[in-house]
Amino acid sequence: MKFRFLAPVVALLALLTACNETSDLGMDLLPSSDLIDVKNLVEKSSFSAFTYSEDSIRTDEPSKSLLGSFYDPEFGLTTINFATQFRLFDFPDYGANAVADSVKLFLYYRHVYGDTVTPQTFRVYELESPLDIDAAYRQDINLQAYSSDFLLGEKIYTPVVRLDSASQDTFYQLITIPIDISLGEKLVNAPDSAMADNDEFLEYFKGLMIESEARTSTGGSILTLETVYSSTWQGSALVVYYNNDSNRNAATPDTLLNPYLISPFSARVNSIDHDYSGTAFFDDLNMDTGEDSLIYVQTMGGLKSKIYIDQLSSWRDSAAVEINKAELIFQIDTLASEVDKYPPPSRLLYTYINEDGQENLPADYWFSFDVDPGFYGGFLDTTNYTYRFNITQHLQQIVEGTVPNNGFFLTTARKNSEANRVVLKGSTSETGIRLVITYSKYLE
Repeated sequence: MKFRFLAPVVALLALLTACNETSDLGMDLLPSSDLIDVKNLVEKSSFSAFTYSEDSIRTDEPSKSLLGSFYDPEFGLTTINFATQFRLFDFPDYGANAVADSVKLFLYYRHVYGDTVTPQTFRVYELESPLDIDAAYRQDINLQAYSSDFLLGEKIYTPVVRLDSASQDTFYQLITIPIDISLGEKLVNAPDSAMADNDEFLEYFKGLMIESEARTSTGGSILTLETVYSSTWQGSALVVYYNNDSNRNAATPDTLLNPYLISPFSARVNSIDHDYSGTAFFDDLNMDTGEDSLIYVQTMGGLKSKIYIDQLSSWRDSAAVEINKAELIFQIDTLASEVDKYPPPSRLLYTYINEDGQENLPADYWFSFDVDPGFYGGFLDTTNYTYRFNITQHLQQIVEGTVPNNGFFLTTARKNSEANRVVLKGSTSETGIRLVITYSKYLE
């Protein structure tokens, strides 16, 4: 990989101290001097930024699954349903004349995005159509179409958040949903052929869909579920409680139970629906018009920002320009974001738009990925509530004409496994987007 911007940094360290100065001039005004000029330019006026919907994201097998309905005062309504397979932990031996006593679905979570005062309503249905662990599912999947109409269980639940006083980490919280006994009878009386292995079992019992009732008013929350079991965590589970002849005749009968677990090999899918009607940005959503002082970025296949830096194209005509460093900075509007109530995403990404209109990660990202993890940036800085990106290589490629200047997208790094959003100061804000460039120009 070619790193032209690195050479001037090594050769001109002395000049940086002597010649470095900050300019608020536009990017179309390049320095003119003999030999070499090394300067800083802070560009604020060449930006235009707009709010766009994310393309439909994949929601199958995320690291964490989501569930709930949340009416956000800035971002409108988000409603998320969840479907999953359950797998055999071992061959279930229910014993002679086994009878199901009860069935419960246990869902664990640790994080809540939204409030902890508004009750949520969850409804459980059995899947009639199978999920495929190898298939790609996207957020617009209609999980109701995969499910039976028969209501297996319902729970009105108010989320809880409780911190460990020692570690300040959140405790696991549990939602317990009683399930209709008919499912217990189906599992207890399953033929041996259905229990021969997990492939046969998943044909017999395809899994469950948990539906979140959509909010009709403000409030609510999105829960981050801890579903998958591991060597250190039991995970969420469907548990059948039962009795049999051996236990009935015992001197001290036990509570017999059999768990069906969500494993890393269980297909897990979210459907995610956003309704932005009534929001401040709705009328101009997905259009390069209506430029505002605020832009909106959201996980869960929600929102991203489309950004143009208009004067970059003029640099192509500037011979012998070397970009020593280029840093793109976004400022959070802490008031509109309500950062204490709604923590912003821990990291954002910027992607550039290629000749085909597709999003590509820039060269700076791959350099960071392969060589220096901190080079690319994009992490939330809570001291001044900014996101900073190193776009040095990408800007140099634009100057050289090897990549197009079709604009950027600012989007979230974790799209399908966490609930977050942030309001940023836009291109018309005096303290909004800025590009800080240290550059060298060689004159013959």
